[in-house]
Amino acid sequence: MQQPDRQQITTYLQGLQDQICTALETADGLAANLADNRTGGTFREDHWQRPGGGGGRSRVMADGIVIEKGGVGFSAVEGEASAATLRQLNLTEPADFYATGVSIVIHPRNPRVPIIHMNVRYFELSTGTYWFGGGIDLTPHYVVPEDARWFHQQLKTVCDQHDPAYYSRFKTWADDYFYIPHRQETRGVGGIFFDYLKENETTSKADLFAFQRAVGESFAPIYTHFMAQNHDLPYSPREQHWQGLRRGRYVEFNLAWDRGTKFGLETNGRTESILMSMPPQANWLYDYHPEPNSPEADTLSLLRKGVNWV
Repeated sequence: MQQPDRQQITTYLQGLQDQICTALETADGLAANLADNRTGGTFREDHWQRPGGGGGRSRVMADGIVIEKGGVGFSAVEGEASAATLRQLNLTEPADFYATGVSIVIHPRNPRVPIIHMNVRYFELSTGTYWFGGGIDLTPHYVVPEDARWFHQQLKTVCDQHDPAYYSRFKTWADDYFYIPHRQETRGVGGIFFDYLKENETTSKADLFAFQRAVGESFAPIYTHFMAQNHDLPYSPREQHWQGLRRGRYVEFNLAWDRGTKFGLETNGRTESILMSMPPQANWLYDYHPEPNSPEADTLSLLRKGVNWV
């Protein structure tokens, strides 16, 4: 079987960005028609170049019916790995790198619709080393166990089609990665996360690329399901207040702990594209605690590692 090269992977990821943007615009448009015949949101596209090599396409929606702010970014950057990057990769000798990927974060208007994040990426060094990484995770403002179970079942089905060991391994990895240590809570209900996937005796580069494609192509069906199901659910200022606080937690994780954010900034990536994952508004209240036995307290009780959703 022919093994994919970086150009084939890059071309695929460009197409994945197109597919996902089309699906999101279509779903937002359907919600608009059901509501009051308003026009659904569309993505604004910016092309950018990285001074050290490469560039990308950033697409942001800020006028949607369901999506208050959504970013779908594609990048393919290259150049000399910085000292910080070499340390992160445990490398002692200088090397050039090539990195390409698609990264998505969607912040909905309705607090009953969850935030979602996905990233699929490929990294290659001039030394010949390469790997795949990525994942998809869900951050509900209010955790609905049935929705969390459905979400995890979709991911388990994708994983099981490629390796029965993947879901358990990558679900645990997501629990550990999407964790806010200074809050002692997970960012959401997790999902799957994987990194440094390389070929071995039983898994080829083509196999890994096929798995990455399956993860990427699961995004649109999963999130458009939540858009259609939840966007018209009623909410009040109380739920909007809680949404602002949960968005604040999202910001804390991305700025303090997310490796992708750090890598982008350390490699002189485009700041606007790196930070397009930020919500349009977020709130912080000093020493806030929800009322006992409230829906907000119930959600906090489920933001922990090791919940077996399926």
